[in-house]
Amino acid sequence: MKRINVSSGTMWEPIVGYSRAVRVGNVVHVSGTTATDEAGSIVGAGNAYKQTMQVLRNIASALERAGASIGDVVRTRIYVTRISDWEEIGRAHGEVFGKIRPTTAMIEVSKLINPEMLVEIEAEAILTNGARSQSRETGRSKKGSRRPRR
Repeated sequence: MKRINVSSGTMWEPIVGYSRAVRVGNVVHVSGTTATDEAGSIVGAGNAYKQTMQVLRNIASALERAGASIGDVVRTRIYVTRISDWEEIGRAHGEVFGKIRPTTAMIEVSKLINPEMLVEIEAEAILTNGARSQSRETGRSKKGSRRPRR
């Protein structure tokens, strides 16, 4: 099976040696994702709900670039620095996944890589309906249509 690595373009990926997402066959794994914008700035500092929504937008973008969608997600893992924020984080997760209902876990950790980060989420997706394969280098489907890079 072909392996497709999806990069977010951050400076950390080559240093640490990881990809934002990896697709093998019909399975996509999305790395721990935080609430950063395209410039790498933290979105929603101090606000667990806003950070979670940004994390989920970033995950959706990575999934799309791998030829998947939020609707294909079967599991998430949520890492939080303040378990007391569980309701805000859970509400955001529920707004995105309420009908999809993937398995999940919420785990409190002592800290994330940046003290302003309150939440980090991993996701796994399984494609079931005629998913297209994309080229790692171009982001094009086999039919040649161009997908936006994010």
